[in-house]
Amino acid sequence: MINNESILNRLDSKINLLNLNRQELHRFLISLGAKSFSTQQIMHWIYHYYCSDFNKMLNISAKIRNQLQKNSRIFAPEFTEEKVSFDGTIKWITEINKQKIETVYIPEQKRSTLCVSSQIGCPLKCHFCATGQQGFNRNLQVFEIISQIWQANKRLQKKNINNITNIVFMGMGEPLLNLKNVVSALNIILDEFGFALSKRKITLSTSGVVPALDKLRSMIDVSLAISLHASNDVIRDLIMPINKKYNIQSILDSTLKYFRSSKANRGGVTIEYVMLNGINDANQHAEQLAVLLRKLPSKINLIPWNPFLGSSFASSNINRINIFANILRSKGFTTVIRKNRGKDIDAACGQLTGNVKNDIKNVKYS
Repeated sequence: MINNESILNRLDSKINLLNLNRQELHRFLISLGAKSFSTQQIMHWIYHYYCSDFNKMLNISAKIRNQLQKNSRIFAPEFTEEKVSFDGTIKWITEINKQKIETVYIPEQKRSTLCVSSQIGCPLKCHFCATGQQGFNRNLQVFEIISQIWQANKRLQKKNINNITNIVFMGMGEPLLNLKNVVSALNIILDEFGFALSKRKITLSTSGVVPALDKLRSMIDVSLAISLHASNDVIRDLIMPINKKYNIQSILDSTLKYFRSSKANRGGVTIEYVMLNGINDANQHAEQLAVLLRKLPSKINLIPWNPFLGSSFASSNINRINIFANILRSKGFTTVIRKNRGKDIDAACGQLTGNVKNDIKNVKYS
């Protein structure tokens, strides 16, 4: 098995360039005596050629390459485990210091989406989510977020498959509780010399950490998804403990402010709503949801709940979900029932815990 930990320890005294956005990389290179244009050249090597060897960067002077070797590194922890679903979804595991980061690749006909993690575990403890029930270990560093995309694209390129077109921060953790590192990673993802993705192709999902959401508005502009999952505070208090601190109205008020300042959310903010049998799926809940969202331009994703060991929840049946969706559509809301992808490998929404059977020898990338 690949030992990311030993590599990390060996290189720990050096600056990992995957932790630096363009401005930070520029300052670092200038301190080494490099010319300004070296920043773009090195970012091109890292994020377009996926090169981690300074000796191969032949358009960089030998003097600067030597300085880079002494003072820095390009370290992207490798995927250590892999599992493929019958529907083509792939779950990758990165293990560092015996802690596991999960990343999910979802191929579709016209796009390929990477679901990235921002924390190991999650402190929010939403009762219907396996990640929340496993507890919280730590925030991911910038390079650990970036490496998920870097390694995914490297693997896909080896199989002559197009790079990732869409990124969703919907993996393990609450992105807004790791705000600084997530925004730094987003700056690299958006940068024309980084992964060069459009702000409309990146979605950040949050359960509604209101102070951080208010800060995010002045820091970056990406597509926003709100994990609402209830149509009133009574239900949300029961299934999402964070609601006792930031209730539905406070979340929607903050979301509306973000929407009004955003160019990435012109089509409306995404509202995520997991369908829990007998809990939040009655007709009256759909009616309440329509009233809640009447002032917020939005599109609604209804998510059939995905089971995990030890949970007492059950998913609403498809007939109930369709009725719920039709009520919302009759009120003028764009409403989509999300497909279950990767359920058989515990890669579906709410199932990520770091547990996966290693099946790296039988991988198919189509």
